[in-house]
Parts: sequence; structure tokens; C-alpha cells
Amino acid sequence: MKIAYLAAGAAGMVCGSCLHDNTLAAELLRLGEDVVLVPIYTPLRSDEQNVSLPRVFFGGINVYLQQNWSLFRHTPRWFDNLLDHPALLGKLATRAHTVDPQQLGELTVSMLRGEHGNQSKELDKLVDWLIAEIQPEVVHLSNSMMVGLARKIAKRCGPPVICSLSGEDIFLEKLTEPYYSQTRTLLRERAKDVHAFVALNNYYADFMAAYLAVERNRIHVIPHGLQLEGHGVRSDQSLNQPCRIGFLARVCHDKGLHLLVQACELLCDRSDIPHFELHAAGYLGAGDRGYFQSLTDEIARGPLANRFKYLGEISRSEKIAFLQELDIFSTPTIYHESKGLPALEALANGVPVVLPRHGCFPELIAQTRGGLLYKPESAPDLAAKLAELLLNPGQARELGERGQQSIRANFHATAMANKTLDLYRCLLGGGK
Repeated sequence: MKIAYLAAGAAGMVCGSCLHDNTLAAELLRLGEDVVLVPIYTPLRSDEQNVSLPRVFFGGINVYLQQNWSLFRHTPRWFDNLLDHPALLGKLATRAHTVDPQQLGELTVSMLRGEHGNQSKELDKLVDWLIAEIQPEVVHLSNSMMVGLARKIAKRCGPPVICSLSGEDIFLEKLTEPYYSQTRTLLRERAKDVHAFVALNNYYADFMAAYLAVERNRIHVIPHGLQLEGHGVRSDQSLNQPCRIGFLARVCHDKGLHLLVQACELLCDRSDIPHFELHAAGYLGAGDRGYFQSLTDEIARGPLANRFKYLGEISRSEKIAFLQELDIFSTPTIYHESKGLPALEALANGVPVVLPRHGCFPELIAQTRGGLLYKPESAPDLAAKLAELLLNPGQARELGERGQQSIRANFHATAMANKTLDLYRCLLGGGK
């Protein structure tokens, strides 16, 4: 099957959506499908083998210039191609600050307007290329903020257009007026151009059905599947080694590292808790450095001063080694999580998880039976659940083992790819 998968780059970050898109495309390729993973905005980054094309459509520089100066809406393609060079986009992405929704409202509206937006010539360029070089049977968009592309792709290329739902509400809900209202209206209008949507869990499928005003049966749930090679065997823990509580995610306020710090500080005051350390890893963007500096200053003044380690952004092998040295894992997100990929990775290595009782996490815990839930945004309740596992290593080990078994059975890349192929075949009239 000829599949064009259009995936939005994350401005230099290794983000959960990029990891999902690359893992899915790689597994479809392994299964013998003819897949092209096409970067949109910026090159894709993954901690696995990157299977995306070495070119970018809707390059971030062109998108920005065409939004702000009408001259660039009429420049020749050879000029635009220079600005779309992956090396240039990648270099600029590493210098960029965290994407700020409050500054991108007008651009978001324009992109959702598709063929009527300021980037219409970029859409023409993409569709011409799809027709001339790819001729896809299916086109898959990586998030709903790309639905402005669907109408013209379907009209000129002919294939069904599928759209993944990947936590875009976190960005959209921070847009300011009048762009927020305009965006919500356009999303609901342009969602009609999409043949089917895909969510990673029932929570987000239900949420986005209402958010986009689409019928729930148009949203198909296909859980994320991990590439399990390397995952699975925990390191031997020395009897004299402190217990390790771990955090793996982008370092920012939304991901809640500060909440985990507060909970661990509460644990430091308890004499019955075994000695422990808090280890964190993950991408830190320029826009979040102030947040992290404030947090580390607070840590230096408190009881965690000699118990906290930040490893920065880590490779796939380093990530697996990091997870296998943990006793407990937590990503105490402030927002309602739609994916939870780091928690799945922790469970893949037999590490029990402690997660907030919101978003997709209750569903994940019910499916894997690999951890505990706590009251969202409550450092005391998070501390209590961490303490429960620190004081009961047998319970922690049992939760980790159950979670690991569930990941191996249900959350692997082959299952994800086969379910996605079933959906494609169904839309093409030849499947289930």
C-alpha cells in the first residue's frame, strides 16, 4: 500500500508525537508497506532510526515569511526550496525558544484555512509533489491542526485522508482571542474533510469527538506501540544504593516536575522512608530554562539538595538504561495527558508508575495494572502514593511486572501497525 504520512516536526525536540509517527512508519516499512514519512514545518527528530524523508514541506521559515509579508506568497519555488533546506531549518530550530501559542494564533488560523490561507502556495507545492512522485492510496496527517490540508489533498489526489489526534488541545487552549474562537470554528469545519481520525486511547477519542464536533464512531482507537528491542531487563539494584524515583519528559511547567520535587521534599521529612534520590531527564528548551533554574534554586535550598540529578536530553540507549535503574516512575502532568508514552516506556522495563488521576492515565493504569493514581496537582497525595511503593517493594515489583507483561502483549509496534493497516484497508473498501 502506498502511504504518505505527513508528520509535523517539533522545532528540534524529540517529542512524543514524533516518536509515535516515526515508530509507526518504521514498522509499516518493516511489514512491507510503501510508506513515505514526510516532515512538515521542521525536520523530525527521533531517538530511534529516523525513517523520514530528507526534505521538508511547509518549512517553518517560508510559513513565517508568507504569514507576515505578502511578497513571500509569490516567490518562485526554487527560492522557497532554499529556505526549506533541512539543515537550515534544523539549525534554526535548535536556537528557537519554546513554541508560544500566544504568539501563533494568526498563523494557526491561516494554516487551518488551507487553500485560502497565506500559505496556499505551500499546499499547492505539497499536492503537486504527492501527485507527481508519490500517488498515495492513503494520506495520514499527524495532528488536527493540519486538517486545513485535507480538502485539497483529497480533491486533487483522491485518497482518503486520516488524521491522528495527539494532544493538540494543550496548544489550542492557550491561544488568545480572536484567534482561539476562529481556530475552534475552523477545526470543526475542516474536520468534515477528514475520512477518519485516530486516537491513542478512549479518553482522548471521547474528548476530541466533542472538541471537533465529530461523530465518535469516526475516531478509531489504536494504542501506541513501542519498539521493544532493548527494553525489558531491569538492572540489578545494590542493597546499598538509594531508591530512585524518576521523571522523563520535556522539562516544563506543564509536565509537572516541580510537583514531583514538592512531593519528594515532603518524603524527605519522613523518618520511615528509605533513602532515595530523584533523577530527571528530558529536553529543556530555551523558553523553559527560567522555570528550571527557579526549580533547581529551590532544590538547592531544601532537603533534596544532594538527592536530585538532571541528566539532560538522552539517547534511546541512555533512556533505557535510565529507566532500568529506577524503582518508581512519575510524570505528574498538570494538563490532561493524551498519550503518556514515557509511562509506557517505564512499564516496558518493569518500573511501576505513579500518575495523576486525569486524562488517559486512569485508562492506562486499568489496562496495564502497572501503577497507582493520585489526586491531580496534589503534592501530598503524590507523596503518599510514592511512599506506599517505597515502603512496600514487593508491591512495587508486582506492579512493575504486571505492567511489563501488558506492554509486551498489547503495546508493541507490530500491533499498532497492523491495526493502522486494518483502518486503511477499511477506508479503501477492502478490509474489516
